[in-house]
Amino acid sequence: MDVRPEILALILACALVTALPRVLPLVALSRFELPSWLREWLGYVPLAVLAALLAIEVLLPGGEPGFSLANPALPALAAAFAIAVWSRSLIGTVIAGVAAYWLLA
Repeated sequence: MDVRPEILALILACALVTALPRVLPLVALSRFELPSWLREWLGYVPLAVLAALLAIEVLLPGGEPGFSLANPALPALAAAFAIAVWSRSLIGTVIAGVAAYWLLA
């Protein structure tokens, strides 16, 4: 199987464009000691991204607003949130959310 040079160049360019925004900040910031407030703030970024992605799937299932009890994700989300607040356990929260969704779906 032959790989055409333009396809290989496209793959390499895509890899570079994907890796560059991830590697450059790590290299640049590894040389500095970040203030504690900035490190704390950056710690919330993964949580905020996950919440945004999850909110779209829970509140707009299939692209349509799903603000009813017919949407099993809403009660499952409430159960998972309650367990998270009560236990502060990640595995308990995941198990409660998945179990509630499984029972309601």
